[in-house]
Amino acid sequence: MTGTATGTAKAGSPLRIGNASGFYGDRFDAMREMLTGGDLDVLTGDYLAELTMLILARDRLKNPDAGYARTFLRQLEECLGLAHERGVRIVSNAGGLNPAGLADAVRKLAAEIGVPVRVAHVEGDDLTAAHPGALAAHAYLGGFGIAACLREGADVVVTGRVTDAALVTGPAAARFGWTPDDHDELAGAVIAGHVLECGTQATGGNYSFFRDGDVRHPGFPLAEIHADGSSVITKHPGTGGFVDTGTVTAQLLYETGGARYAGPDVTARLDTVRLTRDGTDRVRIDGVRGEAPPPVLKAGLNRLGGFRNEVVFVLTGLDIEAKAELVRAQMGEALAKSPPAEVRWDLVRTDRPDAGTEETASALLRLVVRDADEAKVGRALSGAAIELALASYPGFHVLSPPGKGSPYGVFEAAYVPQDAVDHTAVLHDGRRIPVPPPADTAPLTDVPEPPLPEPLPAGPTRRAPLGVVAGARSGDKGGNANVGVWAVSDPAWRWLAHHLTAERFRELIPEAAGLPVTRHVLPNLRALNFVVEGILGAGVAAQHRFDPQAKALGEWLRSRHLDIPEVLL
Repeated sequence: MTGTATGTAKAGSPLRIGNASGFYGDRFDAMREMLTGGDLDVLTGDYLAELTMLILARDRLKNPDAGYARTFLRQLEECLGLAHERGVRIVSNAGGLNPAGLADAVRKLAAEIGVPVRVAHVEGDDLTAAHPGALAAHAYLGGFGIAACLREGADVVVTGRVTDAALVTGPAAARFGWTPDDHDELAGAVIAGHVLECGTQATGGNYSFFRDGDVRHPGFPLAEIHADGSSVITKHPGTGGFVDTGTVTAQLLYETGGARYAGPDVTARLDTVRLTRDGTDRVRIDGVRGEAPPPVLKAGLNRLGGFRNEVVFVLTGLDIEAKAELVRAQMGEALAKSPPAEVRWDLVRTDRPDAGTEETASALLRLVVRDADEAKVGRALSGAAIELALASYPGFHVLSPPGKGSPYGVFEAAYVPQDAVDHTAVLHDGRRIPVPPPADTAPLTDVPEPPLPEPLPAGPTRRAPLGVVAGARSGDKGGNANVGVWAVSDPAWRWLAHHLTAERFRELIPEAAGLPVTRHVLPNLRALNFVVEGILGAGVAAQHRFDPQAKALGEWLRSRHLDIPEVLL
């Protein structure tokens, strides 16, 4: 297999990096679509998330040889030959908790199907032994281990826990000869990698203004990266979805915090990003400035948090509140006999008066219990709920039979010195190349808030949803959530920057009322980014709230009504 990641492409030509996976479970056919849809130099796949690491850890408990994304191997059965024919190199973090095991499995597969490829892997992220009680503890590595593998001729590189953007910075550093001191160039690649990492979220998927294009089957994105770190985000011709400054802005704001976007290779300045349209389905990213990375690496720790159980009672017709009060009292007596550590009730008013169907006449009363002792959330709870079947509110039934309870996970972030990991590129011939930590680092500090634009002149307002003048995208980082909000026009930005304060955010999102909320201002993107601490409890695996990853928190915010200047409407 020949590729262009190590500099064999025509001088001055961009490096074309595509993405074929945004998570473990993404569209299976995407790898084939990306290999056959147009020219590529490198194809990446992101399979890891906080929850995925816990899933893989539980797989490894059952089978020590497991711990990697098996879907990736099945995709290669169909596509490794295609990649070889087209000279496309493949870089993926599908190795999960066992990159060496996946690399061996890829070599075995390649031999079976007769495709001559050189397979390398990156290791050093696994810190589990240093964290007793953790099912998995892994540092987020950067891209220079990937770069070392590609420079030494690897055709397929699999990694464990690297940053999502490292799948792009690694090939770019290999192709253009960047060193750890090339902060601006690396930062540009980090931004391109952040846009690509969630796949079709950059091409109209999960997009506030999805009606602007046909997103029934969005194509996966690719980036044309240049030697100076600038890039163009696009997609293969003829594929679905669309790429514009809005889709790219939405993804740039996803799961970020302030103006400094820190990683193991570089700290990218989000407040320097410039987006310009470069033709149909093409958005240019340039102007990105980089700074030395922090002296520490983030590490994700996953452990068993305890056990949980859930019962959803269906309340239909009249007297919804009284029916809910009755069942709470009845279940309270049962719970008092052996109280779980956490008991949570939520009444979801999905009912309507004079409804035309039974379903739309019904509300849902959700009971969730958690405890370290499985017995306190198991059959005793389920039995108490079922025993009410003929002895509670009229029309009693539940959405599904209560179970015996199930384990849940807890995610914690920790930080270790850059030199505390043995970042290593393991080549196809068994050679091991150590990847040293960056010599230049800088502690992460906040950027002072930039000047706000001139406010709009006073004028008449009208009550309307925020989403009329702004888009949003939200996501999770451990127990915190972020909500990025961007204005659709310069006048809307002048209003949004002054009106949507952290205090107003808490008013619109009552769940955040008692929590720390930090607002970050990004004028280049006409955007505000809100970080809400603790709203997700102990992370997605703990299922703390109805939307455990805060995926729809931004859309809830857009649906809230404010007094918006009529000139914007």
